[in-house]
Amino acid sequence: MGDHGDRWAIPVMSDPCGSMTRMSNGSRRLHLLDWIALGLLLVGVVCVLAGALPVSDASATVKRLVPLLLFLGTVIILAELTAAAEVFDVVATRLSILARGHYAVLFLLCVALAAGTTMGLNLDTTAVLLTPVLLALATKLAVEPLPLAMTTVWLANTASLLLPVSNLTNLLAANRVALAPAAFAGRMWLPQLVSIVVTGVFLWVFYWRRGGSEYSVPVRHEPADRVLFRIAGVAVLLFVAGILVGVPIGIASSAAAGLLVIAFAARRRSTLRWALLPWRLLVFVIGLFLVVETINRHGLADLVHALIGSSDGAAGAARAAGTGAALSNLVNNLPAYVAGESVVPVGNHNQLLALLVGTNVGPIITPWASLATLLWYERCTASGVRVPMKRFVWTSAGLAVTALTATVAALLVTS
Repeated sequence: MGDHGDRWAIPVMSDPCGSMTRMSNGSRRLHLLDWIALGLLLVGVVCVLAGALPVSDASATVKRLVPLLLFLGTVIILAELTAAAEVFDVVATRLSILARGHYAVLFLLCVALAAGTTMGLNLDTTAVLLTPVLLALATKLAVEPLPLAMTTVWLANTASLLLPVSNLTNLLAANRVALAPAAFAGRMWLPQLVSIVVTGVFLWVFYWRRGGSEYSVPVRHEPADRVLFRIAGVAVLLFVAGILVGVPIGIASSAAAGLLVIAFAARRRSTLRWALLPWRLLVFVIGLFLVVETINRHGLADLVHALIGSSDGAAGAARAAGTGAALSNLVNNLPAYVAGESVVPVGNHNQLLALLVGTNVGPIITPWASLATLLWYERCTASGVRVPMKRFVWTSAGLAVTALTATVAALLVTS
């Protein structure tokens, strides 16, 4: 499945968070991404020490990040231990059996599953919990994981427009335009449908269609420890249920991860190790927000205003979407949306929602463009899969431009 001329390399050994590579003599060395994360944090600290970012602002930024960091840290532990309990292997096998050996059916099932998870829960859940399912599916079917991995990362972003819960930026926009969840969905259903269809076309054309027409259906997977398997399944369901009833995602992920940690401590203590904690991702996020906050204080808002303008018509919507997408791929979609929202006139609902489209559909070109993409990259690295970055960037750029154009047009139709 996928382009066989662009292989995915699997390292001999890697730690669960992909933050270090084990050398043949047993020593460890920092990964390139470790150095990038540490360097970004260092730049952020220097900005504070040099006075470019006041200590009070830096402190406020870090305090706002605490719930987010809690979620990121615990949800990755949840995903790691759920994988160790073989939940993903079981789900992957059931999915492949349901498709009965047909690639086209498997493709539609994977797209529907990824889109439904993103819309009904949130994009981070798709990146963290669904990515391991599809990577396990690739292993079960003995195919390249690239098409399945791209399905989760693209749809985690492009399918996050329908409901306020689907994306944190949606919550911000829904509050700004005073739309309840049903009204928000009523305004965004057509843009969401268009975005999913365009994403599906790109997935099939650039990744799935070369995989053939059939595959060998595997036998059902039986977990080695059924007790851990059941507890892990309960933990995931509690996490999902918590999100559905409105429990803060950090608390929901912490409770679910805590349950699994207790279970593994009782039945398989050797699985619990410090490497489960995704320190690189946490360091990266802190450094990123400190640097972006510094830039925002020194001219970013003026630049964003000049790029977006103040028109609520088609031209203003296009400028807002393009600016949101470009800025998201440069610095991350959360600060990009906040920077854009601050300069959009209060009554310009079309322009604001177009900005939302740009910061939801657009941040798929660079690995740091959204937290979902970062989480997805961590899951791929943890599975020993190296992403072919050149191919990732050019296909994602093509999707971003096409999907943005079509989705903004659909948004203007619904207005």
